[in-house]
Amino acid sequence: MLTLESLSIAPSGVYPAFIFGTLIYCFIVFCNMTVLATIALDRKLHKPMFILLFNMPINDLIGATAFFPQLVVSILTQNRSLSYPACYLQALLIHLYGTGSLTILTAMAYDRYIAICCPLKYNAIMCQNNLMKIIVLIWLLVITLVVVLLSLVTRFKMCRTTIVDVFCNNPSLVKLICDDTRINNYYGLFLTAFVQGMSLIVVIFTYIQILLTCVMNKSSDAKSKAIQTCGTHLVVFLFLEFNSCFGLMAHRFENVSPSLRRAFGVSVMVFPPILNPLIYGLKTKEIRQHVMQFYSQKVSSFQ
Repeated sequence: MLTLESLSIAPSGVYPAFIFGTLIYCFIVFCNMTVLATIALDRKLHKPMFILLFNMPINDLIGATAFFPQLVVSILTQNRSLSYPACYLQALLIHLYGTGSLTILTAMAYDRYIAICCPLKYNAIMCQNNLMKIIVLIWLLVITLVVVLLSLVTRFKMCRTTIVDVFCNNPSLVKLICDDTRINNYYGLFLTAFVQGMSLIVVIFTYIQILLTCVMNKSSDAKSKAIQTCGTHLVVFLFLEFNSCFGLMAHRFENVSPSLRRAFGVSVMVFPPILNPLIYGLKTKEIRQHVMQFYSQKVSSFQ
């Protein structure tokens, strides 16, 4: 059995913390399932942009389900013990979520770049065949990179039992090993640099091109709408990029505050699954209209 980092919750705060965590998880599930159901059931939304977006709530549900149920149960029972297989599974799902978030956002940025900067070529480039190739490539790349990362941990026997984090992840599992883990460290650095560097370069390049195209556009409404949309998406992306990078790299520096490292790590697990369905989903005009129409029909049927 392994022991996760203590949450340091006073006895009087156990039930409020449990209720608060449960409500956040239920809200995440509700919002992401709403986006999933809306895209799946409305044939008008079966377009490249929304099919790519469909992968986002799936990924967010993977991350939230890997993190919240174990967290709220440990709050209620005041027991931070976890078996090694359960910890390994949590680390696997959390790294799939983190890598998947950046990769999916990169693909969505590329889709918007083609739609705005090369509209005449959009249907040819983002045809159904190419779209399926992009989606399959995303998940194959994510699964392969993460499985290799955590497979390197299974080569060793653990000589410690304390996880120095609120949840299980690769850096905290590596710290349980007393043998030479240089290969693990090198591959971890490569994975961080590759995924986050590739995502950052593609997203920054595509958004700069989109903004330049909007500036050249004479329509002030289209310009302001595109700038507002790109700005919001860029803020969410950079939040995820910076916090995840800091949370991972902080494990390599002993002088970084453990509390600060844990705060950044938890923020990556909590905020994106809440914000993504709101910003990328319900804020999108077509999805918002469908959701409002659905609930208005339900309300009228009860009257």
